[in-house]
Amino acid sequence: MSIRQAIVRQVSCPLTTPYKLSSGDLTSFDPFILRLIDDEGRIGWGECLIIPGYTDESIEESWAAANEAARALVASQNADVAAIIAKAQPKCPGIASTIDTATEMLKDDGIYRHVDEVVMPLLAPCQGHEPEEIRHEVDSLLAQGYRTLKVKVGFDWREDLARIEHIQSCLNGRGSIRLDANRGFNEADGRAFASRLAPAGIELFEQPCGSDDWQANARVAEVSTVPVMLDESIYGLPDIERAAAISNVGFVKLKLKKLGGAKTLEQGLRRITALGMTPILGDGVSMDLGCWFETVIGHRCVQTVGEMNGFLKTRFSLFCNPMPFRQGAVHLPAGYWPEVDEDRIASCTLREQRYSRHS
Repeated sequence: MSIRQAIVRQVSCPLTTPYKLSSGDLTSFDPFILRLIDDEGRIGWGECLIIPGYTDESIEESWAAANEAARALVASQNADVAAIIAKAQPKCPGIASTIDTATEMLKDDGIYRHVDEVVMPLLAPCQGHEPEEIRHEVDSLLAQGYRTLKVKVGFDWREDLARIEHIQSCLNGRGSIRLDANRGFNEADGRAFASRLAPAGIELFEQPCGSDDWQANARVAEVSTVPVMLDESIYGLPDIERAAAISNVGFVKLKLKKLGGAKTLEQGLRRITALGMTPILGDGVSMDLGCWFETVIGHRCVQTVGEMNGFLKTRFSLFCNPMPFRQGAVHLPAGYWPEVDEDRIASCTLREQRYSRHS
């Protein structure tokens, strides 16, 4: 592949409402964005957000890896893209994925193209903590067309349990709930919480304990009244195989930024199904690019409600032609292809490095 220019940026995009995680609230998304131009003038894009504590990746290490990769991509007319991706993958999988998707866009071999309309239902975060706030939020989300709500837990298990019971009462069978602890529980609290859940309307309980604490997650799964889903623990096919061996792990969630490009993500999604589990796809902290990639892939590979809703959380879109969204679902017209708003990206850039091939 012959790439003549690579631009590495980190941008900051404020959120309309703080996004609550067990590890703390996010008020902006500050992803890395990669822009590649080949010798024919085609443009490819990649994106990933690194959240400290969510992953072993660090922001500064990822920034350095992105710049090293960009230099390598423009160093010659025949850059070894696979080798560049492989070098970044072990410590910086998000950057490896960013390179992978950007080069896939450049190739434009049809993997992100679709001839029919793409409809992808999404879930919505339900973030209220006070009873009246919750009741209003549930009714509002249902009125907007959402039928699956995502509720963050992993704080105080007793308070979490009471809040979930109230949400179930407010829903009254009109929708389903996905619970997400984001690794917030220790084993004892996770077991106490999961074993006391009334399962009505609860689809799954996501990532009770630490990413590397497979034993604790398995111990929670064995007493949980609802199926457990692993997310932060999953970075590739070996992790999917390991999850399949745990009783009551019925779901596995994948994210493009952890798996690589479209082809490796599709392989992972299909492997989950082959192992008797249900795949869930989507990154709630990706922006327009990541959510578009996942929407197109998910349309082909999953039957479940998507979680690629990060683009709805920011105050503005990075596309000149934002992805159409109505009644709780993305509706991409046949042939949709994003037009990236480069002026908008420039206006919210925190830092930038440009690399060009001089030959």
